Amino acid sequence: MAKIVKRKDLAAEVVLMELEAPEIAKKRKPGQFIILRVNEQGERIPLTIADSDPDAGTITIIFQVVGKTTMQLRDLHEGDKIADLAGPLGTATHIKNFGTAVAIGGGVGTAVIYPIAKGLKEAGNNLISIIGARTKNLLILTDEMEKISNRLIVATDDGSFGVNGFVTDVLKQIIDEGIKPDIIYAIGPLPMMKAVANATRPLGIKTIVSLNPIMIDGTGMCGGCRVTVNNQTKFACVDGPEFDAHQVDFDNLGQRLKVYNHQEKESCKIFG
Repeated sequence: MAKIVKRKDLAAEVVLMELEAPEIAKKRKPGQFIILRVNEQGERIPLTIADSDPDAGTITIIFQVVGKTTMQLRDLHEGDKIADLAGPLGTATHIKNFGTAVAIGGGVGTAVIYPIAKGLKEAGNNLISIIGARTKNLLILTDEMEKISNRLIVATDDGSFGVNGFVTDVLKQIIDEGIKPDIIYAIGPLPMMKAVANATRPLGIKTIVSLNPIMIDGTGMCGGCRVTVNNQTKFACVDGPEFDAHQVDFDNLGQRLKVYNHQEKESCKIFG
């Protein structure tokens, strides 16, 4: 069991938790994730490890409340325990000094991009970060991203903070300034990642996205997290979760993500 040592609301239905997980804290690398069960009857869900403290033996997760399991997780408090968690899982992010790197986070995807951006900065990259949300009160980790970035640009769909527009608008602005990134990492809602891929493909800018399909065991055995990349079937849990954005079949992934929408809605109604 994993004890919750810290719980904090970051935004509307976005929660940060620090969990006791000393072995995972020692081994985790940027880009990796855990799979947890809230209780013995619960489903298994993947969550990115946003940060860790090996000395304290803790890992940090940040999640958005979107279904029954995250509703159950939201309702836990400091001192409560989670039934079990496994990790670190997935292939760690390939980090080196590329030159100029752009880290793009949309919505709760900022929690996923944060450890990657931190690693890129520590590797010596000139780090330009772009984070966005629908409105100001949904932005997360703004201060943390600013501390690790050479330049941070924030965008909101409604213009309530920062640039009025999408993260893709900001990316276009940067490129129009004459800056050609050596690599881009973009993580957020599926339409956002697809839009970034479409914007960078004609320019030949290497772009990496992190995919979060339906996932069960996290070891490549169930096949539930299969995605189509370069016309081949890949398992996000062991082959990813990061892939070349220009090779991802986003339309196929979007269809698969909707498969259990009805059952999830019914489950939330019963739980609520």
